[in-house]
Amino acid sequence: MNTNSVQAASAGAISSEIHKARFVAVLLGVVMLFMAGFSQSASFHNAAHDTRHTLAFPCH
Repeated sequence: MNTNSVQAASAGAISSEIHKARFVAVLLGVVMLFMAGFSQSASFHNAAHDTRHTLAFPCH
């Protein structure tokens, strides 16, 4: 009986960690998108130029 409760708690903890990892990944992606999208640096602009046009993100 104790084994089952430990496994259930472990599965819940793993699910929680997966949600945290997804949130961090999405947040990082959004931050990177806006850093490249609104940066005035030519190097960022050139690195992200084709992606901007692919996503219909204005750059000029």
